[in-house]
Amino acid sequence: MSKIVVVNASPRKNQNTAKLLKEALRGAEEKGAEAKYYNLYDYNYKGCVSCLACKLKNSKTNGLCAYKDEITPILQDVLSADAFIIGSPIYFSYPTGEFRSFLERLMYPLLTYLVDEKNGGLKRVLDKTIPSAVILTMNVPEQMSKDWNYPAIQEENAKSLRAVLGYSETLYAYDTYQFPDYSKYDCTLFTEEQKAKARATLFPQDMQKAFELGKRLIDLSEKQN
Repeated sequence: MSKIVVVNASPRKNQNTAKLLKEALRGAEEKGAEAKYYNLYDYNYKGCVSCLACKLKNSKTNGLCAYKDEITPILQDVLSADAFIIGSPIYFSYPTGEFRSFLERLMYPLLTYLVDEKNGGLKRVLDKTIPSAVILTMNVPEQMSKDWNYPAIQEENAKSLRAVLGYSETLYAYDTYQFPDYSKYDCTLFTEEQKAKARATLFPQDMQKAFELGKRLIDLSEKQN
């Protein structure tokens, strides 16, 4: 049975990001995968502390961060998984700090400074591919995200995951519903009518994309390993 690990890096446990992640999880489960789901805001942890234990000659870390705290079991789960998804809202052009801290801890031990003389590039720690994906939600429309250069910024996450896990893709959810009641908040950039329309038309499409994403990653894991 395949195993997928899904990580929510949003402070909200039941809103846009979480809903899309859970739909991707449901898609993976439909393909027969065992799924584990984590809310990062429930855990106390740091980003990379630059101890460099994973870069020592003959290091025994085997791709697992040597610094131990509450996310160590989650990192172990990802390394033993067949597929991995992490999701976050966009705050000030970037995913949450929790998102970034988690990826630092996951990716740096999987990165080597050793040249792969046979295949080119850098040697990979993992001897398998873990198909991965990033789900990003934002309250701005797609064109505004492009005007603010979001795609170029966010693609760096996928590039890094691709380098250490072997495969990654990104699902963007634009123009999401942010406030439970827009009349109670100072906001003239968007109207509740605009947001309600986007939620009724775009978000269901995003949910379907997330469902298909979960299925696709399991299919990829079975083909590549």
